[in-house]
Amino acid sequence: MSGPPRDDDRLGFPGDAAPSDSVTGEPPLERTDGGDVTARPRTPTERDGSTVAGTGPDGHGATGGWRGVVASASLSLLDRVWYALFARHADGDGHARTRKHYRAANVPVDFELYIARVYGWSWVVALLAAGLTVAAVLSVEPGVRRGVFDGVAAVLPRVETLPTVGAPSLSALGAVVVGAGTKRAAVVLGGLRLRWRAAARRANIERTLPGAVRYLHVLSTGSDGRRAMLRKVASTSAYGETATAFRRALNAAATTGNLAVGLRRVARDTPSRNVLAPFLLKFREHAEQGEDALRNYLRMESRMLGQRQDRARKRAEGFLELLAELFIVLLVLPALLVIILTVMAVIAPGLSAPVTTPIGSTTVRGLIVYASAGFVLAVGLGASTLVAGLRPADQTISYTRPSGRLDTLLTATSNPASAAVVAAAPAVLVVAVALSDGTRVVDATLAGYVAYGVPVGLVAVRRARLDDAKDREIADFVHAVSGHVTLGRPFPEAVRLVARDVDLGPLSSDVADLALNLSLTSPASGSDDPLRTAALDEFVENVGTPLAAQSIGLVTGALEGGSDAGTVFETLQAEIGRLYHEKRTLRAGLLVYVAVGWTTALLVVGITAAVSAHVFDGFAQLSSVSSSASFVLDPAAVDLERDRYRIYVVTQATMLASGVFAGTASRGRYEALLHSGLLVVVCYAVFTGAGLL
Repeated sequence: MSGPPRDDDRLGFPGDAAPSDSVTGEPPLERTDGGDVTARPRTPTERDGSTVAGTGPDGHGATGGWRGVVASASLSLLDRVWYALFARHADGDGHARTRKHYRAANVPVDFELYIARVYGWSWVVALLAAGLTVAAVLSVEPGVRRGVFDGVAAVLPRVETLPTVGAPSLSALGAVVVGAGTKRAAVVLGGLRLRWRAAARRANIERTLPGAVRYLHVLSTGSDGRRAMLRKVASTSAYGETATAFRRALNAAATTGNLAVGLRRVARDTPSRNVLAPFLLKFREHAEQGEDALRNYLRMESRMLGQRQDRARKRAEGFLELLAELFIVLLVLPALLVIILTVMAVIAPGLSAPVTTPIGSTTVRGLIVYASAGFVLAVGLGASTLVAGLRPADQTISYTRPSGRLDTLLTATSNPASAAVVAAAPAVLVVAVALSDGTRVVDATLAGYVAYGVPVGLVAVRRARLDDAKDREIADFVHAVSGHVTLGRPFPEAVRLVARDVDLGPLSSDVADLALNLSLTSPASGSDDPLRTAALDEFVENVGTPLAAQSIGLVTGALEGGSDAGTVFETLQAEIGRLYHEKRTLRAGLLVYVAVGWTTALLVVGITAAVSAHVFDGFAQLSSVSSSASFVLDPAAVDLERDRYRIYVVTQATMLASGVFAGTASRGRYEALLHSGLLVVVCYAVFTGAGLL
């Protein structure tokens, strides 16, 4: 039978309850994420240049942002000047859409101050662009200006009827046009920044909300009230922007004394209009109906959100397939372009015309070749960035380097973040030695990259395999503990028996430490919540995998909230099985793109090496023929050593791009160093073995 709403969740009108958390007695949450500035009522203040406008009757500012009184002492001199000059633009109709994006973006400054900064910087950028335009026009020779004018007149004949203007007038006109365009572009970019930030928050919410709802469902089996449940989710960093939204709701509830008002405000302002907003409103409605209604709703919603997440994952897989096809085409084309240019140089002497650049003199063909190498690197970095963005946040491991130098050195063989720092000095030494030995700059840089990337990547792979082994054993650990808890044994005793009787491989030492720490709690019931929570938190930190953080975190919050241990571990077993299956499925799907990266790289190496060894030699002999009955060839068109090295540079750029793409698809940026470094070595070995270098 559904019970009445708990006292801490009494749903009424603003002013009916004190602005405090009646469950825990804790003060309202302070802002740590760009949400509400404080949890105290704000005083409306008129705008006088030293303060930002106060709140409206609904707790929001006149322009719709989350407002607070900002004293002039808290702003820099530049902010105060810009606020006094440009804050009026925030009330214009032209920024109505920007105001909506501002609410959704969760920016940590007032809306008027943000707009004032945008306009202030737009004037700075506009004046800088205008000055550069004047300098550029005045520095151009009159003959060049005349040539440009004639070229425009050839396209637009009416231009010839215009009066001729001097350089000062032309520079002034150009400065006005460029400055105005730059200023407008800066203002538009300021609005787009809010839109992009809101879109990033929406994507993060849609990834993290299913896990947060499952956590709320487990917490609903305990004795916690609604605020305490939301507070526990809000304090869990694994839930990202969903936790941020819950913190904002709790801040607003503390301000008004009404949780319903806080949920309604966040539902109105959230960028996730189709997912989080309906959930918050339905959460509020079911909270009014009692505990059982809310528990049933959370169970149903967690299933629906899980199905939605599965559909989103399938859409991402389809996008990855398209990305892989495009990636192959964009990587193969530059190598083919270089081959075609080399062949065409025999009959097109213009491709060998000299071109002066800031870093030296080259030819048109050489400029295109090196531009192709840069394009290939850009494609690789862009594709790897897209792949990293498509990977779910809860499937990404981030490593933290210890603060001390000695600790960094000692953990270099087990922590990729530490290895990335330690390996930098040997890599620089390799580059220095190679340059001192007369090696070309490109070759020396590639040698240093290999000396840096391969060791760091090997450490990352070793650590990833250890983490995978721990994740496999976590399921067995939870299953074993669940069996003991179901028999009525206290949680600490269950962990102690599992640590003694079950071989958990690489997880054994962490479970033994957990059993020792839990023994400090009450041996009879294990009801010493602070010590038990600290022990579980330390266990999650020692394991260090997203699976442990998501699964064991359920135990921490649920047992602390008084949930039934058997119910908690039954839910935990299902959760771990689902998470581990998702991890394996994602890993298997991304391995296809690892193969795509390596196959593309080896294909390009084979093509370029074969062409350099056989085709270029034939065209070099052909170009040595100075004349024939019908055509004349350029005898200097093909230089075997030069052209083979140029195509080698493009091929190495392809190796780097393919390796970064494959490594990022596999496990992340550290493994990208390994794959790209190994492909660089393969390319060097092929070209050296074929006698092309």
